[in-house]
Amino acid sequence: GVVYHYNEEGIHRAETGWEQCISIPLVQPDMFGLLQQWDKLLEEFSVGEAWLPHRYEEHDHNCYTYALAFINSVLTAQGKQQMSKSEFTEKFVIPQTKKASKYITLHQELTAKDFYIVPLPDQEKQC
Repeated sequence: GVVYHYNEEGIHRAETGWEQCISIPLVQPDMFGLLQQWDKLLEEFSVGEAWLPHRYEEHDHNCYTYALAFINSVLTAQGKQQMSKSEFTEKFVIPQTKKASKYITLHQELTAKDFYIVPLPDQEKQC
């Protein structure tokens, strides 16, 4: 897909360069209608004056602020309460970061100890 991100040069749309990022699912499976509109909503949100390059500030108005502001705009449109930075971090960012950390640690250990993983044969082949 396309990754939208914001930095001192403004809004960017990238199809590559984010292969090692952590994807945080935000939309529940029962909200298919929202998934269909997601790209349109993100595009409309991204053209706002708040995301012009000169407004970027490393600590207070950055890519994290951009992502959270977009999520909050979607929540508001749904009539739901907005999230604070700490709430978003606790509910979404930290759990995914912990999972990624465990995976990376496991991968490093397996690689360092010369282990390898092979797929199990299909159950039909075992019978």
